[in-house]
Formats: sequence, structure tokens, C-alpha cells
Amino acid sequence: MQLNWLKKLGPGLLFAGAAIGVSHLVQSTRAGAEFGFGLLWALILIHIVKYPFFQFGPRYATATGESLLDGYKKLGKGVLVAYFILNLATMFTIQAAVTIVTAGLAANLFGVTTNPIIWSAIIITICVILLIIGKYKLLDNLMKVIIVTLTASTIIALIIAAFNTNNTYDLHQILPEGSIEIGFLIAFLGWMPAPLDVSIWQSLWAIEKQKDTQNQFSTKQAIFDFNIGFLGTLILGICFVALGAIVMYHSNETFDKGAVKFSQQLINLYTKYLGNGMYIFIAAAAFTTMFSTTITTLDASPRAMAKTFDLLTTKSFKNAYWFWILFLAIGTISILVFFMSEMGVLIKIATILSFLTAPFFAIMNYLLISGKHTPEKWRPSVPLKILSWFGIAFLIGFSFWYLFSL
Repeated sequence: MQLNWLKKLGPGLLFAGAAIGVSHLVQSTRAGAEFGFGLLWALILIHIVKYPFFQFGPRYATATGESLLDGYKKLGKGVLVAYFILNLATMFTIQAAVTIVTAGLAANLFGVTTNPIIWSAIIITICVILLIIGKYKLLDNLMKVIIVTLTASTIIALIIAAFNTNNTYDLHQILPEGSIEIGFLIAFLGWMPAPLDVSIWQSLWAIEKQKDTQNQFSTKQAIFDFNIGFLGTLILGICFVALGAIVMYHSNETFDKGAVKFSQQLINLYTKYLGNGMYIFIAAAAFTTMFSTTITTLDASPRAMAKTFDLLTTKSFKNAYWFWILFLAIGTISILVFFMSEMGVLIKIATILSFLTAPFFAIMNYLLISGKHTPEKWRPSVPLKILSWFGIAFLIGFSFWYLFSL
């Protein structure tokens, strides 16, 4: 019975796999290290604010049998063109960001070489091979194992850290001041739990899940599946902030900008306080976090671009998905080769752009799910509409606050 229940889960765990990456391992840990528990309010609030817009992805897809991208076209071709441009502008930087962090962790975990570019190429190649061999079904099954491993190792590490520390916990909440701190907050919110365009990936994964004739995937199940994955991102986000606060806050350590040294510092800081016996748990949690993000983003962005291109040209290209995967893989490696020294700046730009473009995706998703293109039965309830209005106002308001603070 439990096995059947687990088999029905899919896109929600892929969402968790895509979301729990740089935003959690790097940004959440850094938030805890620099602000203690002071940004927990931001972590919880952004989950509440973004929730409806992420949920609208699988809700719309399973209720209509088509992706959000099909819906965007119905709202106007210009909406689809805008998405295509936004995604093309950020997909390489996002993939490079998650891949280089994964490479740094792999270098520390497996050795062989400390060259992050070589490890990035190895990781990208492994991901492409896995996607070629197993396609969506393998990704679906693989993510179940990764998320369970990640959750268990992170919670174990947090429990041991909480019992082993002599530090007192200060739950005083902080509103960052100054352009640098506000910039960090906006970057933190931009990728927490994920950029809003991941809702499009959700809709595409939901369509793929519906093709599995052995497990019926209704709209009700899709929403439940998403809620499981989304709740997981919130819990693990809190865990990573707590780990950063418990073992790094007031430690007088500063993070190196290089991926390998950063990863080594991250693991060493944990093992310093938790003991070398916890190395395997920390390493497993960190690496599985980033590998899951790397493979899901490598699958999702090409899937979305192929679909968008088909809709814009009204033609179906048989190997479009594989073209975009290879295009993304080559572009990612090229960025890492030629712009490695600027990766910190590129990641910051990508995270801030994700936040500034969030109102666009929030508004489009809300218009689509609450309009005539969605069956009335599956349009949002009044409370969900109110939450959506609040979310749109918050995202727009915070965007203006950031722009005026520059």
C-alpha cells in the first residue's frame, strides 16, 4: 500500500529536486551563517507568497491536459515570446550555477581532480546519459531515492548539531538594511524555494506523469503530490537555515568564492562541530541536493524551450528536446570555461532577475487558472484567490523596494 502511494508521487518530488539546490544549500546556509535565525520570516513568507503560483502549474496541466505554455499562447503570443526571451536569457547562468556547486562538492567527495570545470563536464555528461537512457521515468524514480536520502541526512545532521552546540538561539527577526544586505535578501527570495518559472516545468512534468497508464494522475492527486514536494522544500529550507545558524553563526569564517574551496569550507565547518563521523551524512546531503537540481534543470529547461519553440513556429521538431539539452550543456560548459571568475556575479544577477520577473509569471499563471481556459471546477477558491492577490502585490512591492534601494 505504501509502495503504491509512493509510486503516485512524481512531479512534486521533481519540483523539490529542482528547488532544493543553490537556494537551500548555499543561500539558506549563508542566511543562517550571516543572520542567524533572523531571516526565517523571509523564508516562510516567500513560500506562502509563491505557493499558489507554483500550484497552478500541475493544477492547470492535469485539469486541461496541456501545459502552462499552451495556456500562455492562449493569453497571447506575446506572452509566450516574453517567456522564451526570459528563459533564454537565464537558463545558461542557472545551469552553470547549480552545476559548479555540484562540481565543487564532487571534487571534495570523490577526489580524482579538484578542477571544477572537469567535474562540471563529467556531471553534465552523466546527467545527459541518464536522461537519454531513462527519460522522464528514470528521473521520476531517481528523484524519490534522492529526496529520501537528502531529507534523512539533513534532519540527522540538524538533530546532532542542535544537541552538540553550546550556543544560545536568538530568534529575533531582522529586516536587512543597506544595499548589500537588501541585495542578498532579494537574491535569497528570488530562488527560494525556486524561480516562479519552475511552475512551467511542473506543468510539463505533470503531463508526462499522466502518460503513465499504470498510475492514474488526476488533478486532485497532482495537487496533493505538489503539496508534498512543496512542504518538503519549506522544511528543508528551515533545516539549512538552522544548520547555518547553529554551526556557522559567529564563527568568524568567511566563504571562499571558488566552488571547490566553498564546498570544502561548508563540509569542514559542519564536521568541525558535528564530528568527522558525520562527514558521510553532510557529504550525502550536500551532493544529492545539488545533483538532483542539476539533472532536473537539465531536463526541464530544454523540455520547456522545445515546447515553446513548437508553439511559436506551429511545427513539431522530433529531436527538439535533445537539441536544447545539448545546446544547454555546451553553453553551460562554455560559461564555466570563459567566465569562471565572474560566477559569483552571474549567480547574483540570475537570482535577482528571478525575483524581478516573478510578478510576470505570477500574474500570467493567475489569469490563466482563474479564466475561461480552465474548467470551472478547478479554478481557485476565494481564499486561494485572495492569497494570489496578496502574493502578486508582495512580489511587485518588494521588486520596487529593491530597485529604489539601489
